[in-house]
Amino acid sequence: MATEGGGKEMNEIKTQFTTREGLYKLLPHSEYSRPNRVPFNSQGSNPVRVSFVNLNDQSGNGDRLCFNVGRELYFYIYKGVRKAADLSKPIDKRIYKGTQPTCHDFNHLTATAESVSLLVGFSAGQVQLIDPIKKETSKLFNEEYDFSTKWKR
Repeated sequence: MATEGGGKEMNEIKTQFTTREGLYKLLPHSEYSRPNRVPFNSQGSNPVRVSFVNLNDQSGNGDRLCFNVGRELYFYIYKGVRKAADLSKPIDKRIYKGTQPTCHDFNHLTATAESVSLLVGFSAGQVQLIDPIKKETSKLFNEEYDFSTKWKR
């Protein structure tokens, strides 16, 4: 397609454009479907941790992924680096109000397709044992412990 007068071709596909309402950008699927976009905070950013486990199920999708963003904890089926996980459909999602998850890890020795143990550590010192497949909470450790007291030897 040629423009009048210039003869310049316009076969370029636009990835963004501006209107009076604002800027519109073409986003990749993984960024567009990201749950609850957390704005960047230069004062102190929330650490994101990722944990993997293989459940050896018969469907061929035995890998599971757990990650935290701020006060939210997500659990997904992981299909590898070539195929993005559907971030709009988590297996389990938990939002914590009083404290935020700072670390987590799976028990690889007892993991099965029906049940997996996930240990989650929080910023206030609590430790929680959960099963994201069964969507149940087993135990909460250090719930009433006061971490503000200082111990001396």
